[in-house]
Amino acid sequence: MIADPDHWQHRLDELAVLHKVPGASLAILDGGEIIAAATGVVNQETGVQTTTDAVFQIGSITKVWTATLLMQLVDQGRLDLDAPLDEVLPELSIATPGVTAKATTRHLLSHSSGIDGDVFDDFGRGDDCVARYVAGCARLALIHPVGATMSYCNAGFAIAGRIVERLTGGTWDAALQDSLIEPLGLSRTVTLAEDAIRFRVAFGHIDVDGQQQLAPQWELPRGLGPAGRITAAAADVIAFAQLHLRGGLAADGSRLLSAESTAEMQRPQVQVPSYPAGSRHVGLGWQLHNWSGHRLLAHNGGTIGQFSFLYLLPDQGGAVCLLTNGGQARHIFQTLFSEIFSELWHVEMPASPQPAADPVPFDPARYVGRYEREGIRLEVASVTPATAVGPGLAMTITHTGPLAEVLPFQVETMSLQPVAKDVFVARSAETDPWDPFVFFQLDGNASFVHAGGRATPRRD
Repeated sequence: MIADPDHWQHRLDELAVLHKVPGASLAILDGGEIIAAATGVVNQETGVQTTTDAVFQIGSITKVWTATLLMQLVDQGRLDLDAPLDEVLPELSIATPGVTAKATTRHLLSHSSGIDGDVFDDFGRGDDCVARYVAGCARLALIHPVGATMSYCNAGFAIAGRIVERLTGGTWDAALQDSLIEPLGLSRTVTLAEDAIRFRVAFGHIDVDGQQQLAPQWELPRGLGPAGRITAAAADVIAFAQLHLRGGLAADGSRLLSAESTAEMQRPQVQVPSYPAGSRHVGLGWQLHNWSGHRLLAHNGGTIGQFSFLYLLPDQGGAVCLLTNGGQARHIFQTLFSEIFSELWHVEMPASPQPAADPVPFDPARYVGRYEREGIRLEVASVTPATAVGPGLAMTITHTGPLAEVLPFQVETMSLQPVAKDVFVARSAETDPWDPFVFFQLDGNASFVHAGGRATPRRD
């Protein structure tokens, strides 16, 4: 039992104010008990208070739910995880020839299909929107060979959701309701706006000239449902997480997922090009971390001004979920989760990467160029004044596509600071955490930069 729930309420209150987070909801599972805390408002314009039963968009944490649906179909003998996609979903077409004969559902769930992923085209709100989204994938090409590495792929999970629809004969939303939401008794978990408005619902906020303002729209296109459209209360997210901590059992002891499939979802499928090297892997749906020798299952999510964080500690049976509706969400996540995991389970969160204390020599020509995929263009240039070891590097990031229209900024430039061979860190503002940018090659010639879980290929 957590000794002092009031302490975590106090810390949530303090950190939300410090990091300009309009509203947040926190749920912690420890010793089989769940405590919850909430702070701020769900909407700055209405001033409605955030309560522990308020619902937030959980964004890409949805992907773990979609992966769970597919593994249930594996358990039922209706899906072969390693069958080529052209057998599982014959209507799927990708611009690069031969992809559907090589890629499998396993590749989709481990973000290793190579399909260009950040596609946010809107195909309406009809029940055919996922099918229409998948038909639209015919214009997408590979950004890396199938299975060669990982690159976070929203499009891949929309395709995975369409597989659910093909095999169940209904919508992804209905399959989620029938196979997970109802059996788990989740009373505050929905996928559609018309269901969300029954509850105290959070609206996203974005930073405009240092102030938090309502985001210009509330939700992502429905066609991306399987990749990121669940709206839920934090305690419901923890209840779902418990399914995976119990080896596939619901709270009443009924089996919703086999122990074998639960374990397979948590098994490393592909290594993330990360820093330090080998520190992160991807399972099926889950992101896999190692904190001070302890195995963690995790997934974060981001929609339009809403940010979510879910981390599980299987060996201790612990889990933490934080849902926010704007502000410096990563800051509150890093501070709060570091304190919770250290105090409750003596697990230390790895320190964020930092610029090297001593100069790291590098050849700018090795990295200069244009890197591009759906939704983003990265331009790396050599700049002066020189660093202690020679010319420096700057990266200009240009957001493109439908989501760029609702972001508070479309273009930003950051200085790349070397920390190791082919590894740099950068940040947007002095108060932001440093993010790693890992440059690597495949087959000795195709060059990429990996950041934010995504591999972006060099185009010139």
